[in-house]
Amino acid sequence: MSRARLSVAVVTLNEEERLRACLESVAWADEIVVVDAGSQDKTVQIAREFTDHVVVRAWPGFAEQKNYALEQANGDWLLSLDADETVSPELRAAIEAILAGRSPAADAFAVPRRNVFWGRWVRRGGLYPDWQVRLLRRGRGRFVTRAVHESVAVDGAVARLEGHLEHRSYRDVGDFVARADRYSTLAAQDWARSGRPVRPFRDLALRPLGRFLSMYVARRGCLDGWRGFLLAALYAYYVLMRSAKAWERVRRS
Repeated sequence: MSRARLSVAVVTLNEEERLRACLESVAWADEIVVVDAGSQDKTVQIAREFTDHVVVRAWPGFAEQKNYALEQANGDWLLSLDADETVSPELRAAIEAILAGRSPAADAFAVPRRNVFWGRWVRRGGLYPDWQVRLLRRGRGRFVTRAVHESVAVDGAVARLEGHLEHRSYRDVGDFVARADRYSTLAAQDWARSGRPVRPFRDLALRPLGRFLSMYVARRGCLDGWRGFLLAALYAYYVLMRSAKAWERVRRS
């Protein structure tokens, strides 16, 4: 049996600090496709060091851009990555086994993701294993169109892989707050479109408190020291912002 081909699809926007590590971790793949949304830094220049298949395209949304990147790929298997993610050696070995036909049959695979904050992998608070469906048999899965927090819909069986994606998401607190502002606006748009009501006491008070207690106490984020506390507080802040922006939209309508 001949080895199947792997294409890696990455979407980018101003990722010169993190893209090189991402692409180095998948330099062994048969094809790399980078779809850039008009970066103003050296992102495209770095991408072209690893592949000639670089497309610059205006940003239409997370799911749409990722689906477009997958559509440009030619491999039998497609691996979708963000620019702040890297493939561990163990995950590479697991993917190579699939390409060689040595793994159980499935149409897609979920990968455990290690979230790294301020230089350390955070194991608790519900942030691990953070399963993500990223490896797809060609034509068997697509990202679901939502404003933010996109997910993959698979036509077929989904299995789990060993190894990890290493995820270095937030550069610092300011980066988290800036993204929380952007993502909460998009999530509030989804909320408003769904027609789901906003109940101020439940959604503005109880939901943020619940997120903090869930991460810090129930899921033992307290054992991660100051990182656990800060992350629980920041994620609670995000929930508050999302609910407040949804409430504003409802009041204006």
